[in-house]
Amino acid sequence: MKVRVLGSAAGGGYPQWNCRCPVCVLAWNGDKRVRPRTQSSVAVSADGEHWFLLNASPDLKQQILANPPVQPRGDGRHSPIAGVVMTNADVDHVGGLLSLRERQPLMLYGTDRVLATLAGNAIFGVLDGSLVSRQAMTLDRPMPLLLPGGTESGLTLEAFAVPGKPALWLEGGPASREDTIGLVVRDAAGATLAYIPACADVTDAVRQRVAHAAMLLFDGTLWRDDEMIAAGVGSKTGARMGHVSIGGAKGALAGWKGTPIPRKLFIHINNTNPVLIDGSPERQVVTDAGWAIAEDGQEFTL
Repeated sequence: MKVRVLGSAAGGGYPQWNCRCPVCVLAWNGDKRVRPRTQSSVAVSADGEHWFLLNASPDLKQQILANPPVQPRGDGRHSPIAGVVMTNADVDHVGGLLSLRERQPLMLYGTDRVLATLAGNAIFGVLDGSLVSRQAMTLDRPMPLLLPGGTESGLTLEAFAVPGKPALWLEGGPASREDTIGLVVRDAAGATLAYIPACADVTDAVRQRVAHAAMLLFDGTLWRDDEMIAAGVGSKTGARMGHVSIGGAKGALAGWKGTPIPRKLFIHINNTNPVLIDGSPERQVVTDAGWAIAEDGQEFTL
């Protein structure tokens, strides 16, 4: 299985367009210790020819320009992007669907909750129903990822609930186990990727679900719970936004300690997070714990 990081930042990317927090200032000033990042999305493939996006970032066009494996090939309209799998209905996870409207056959995977949300918003009707097949994922039930036309891709997908909350623009409605999910993707040889870009707590159930993965991409939004408040750019804690912090006694590093996953990376990293800075004390703590920080354009073979 090939895994390509298209984007590694949280909503708004890094630096954010209107932000001069201490970490964003470094990017605006051209500091070599930081690198701009687009909003989080991952592409996976069993054969290097057909790719599935795990979430469709609003930065998708920029990500396609920067990543040759997902650029169009041949004559006329033809893309190696075979489909999109969505973990929730956050804007930074579904906004890129609007860039896929140019009459391209696609498979669109989501929970009933997410698919109903898209169906209830007329703007997503630009995805031509005669070409885009919407496939419902049932939690805890493996299913094959199919190419347009129904051919198996060589990958299987399993969605599972993780602690979280509804998307910001859907708050106020009834909660559901499908509001925030993780994904396990496997190839025919058994190589396994676990992808959890949003999670409010590292529970025993979450750890057990992905303990045998070859690679984990996990929610790295904030370093500390009150980070955005301390930076003067927000009024919400990480817990209020449905994200467990990386550091602290109840953070992700502590929660995943001892889990035998050989390759672990944080993704969906907020612009205020000091782990974005090469050489920062926070980055060193992450590295010493056996983790890495995902970067746009990385490709891994599992």
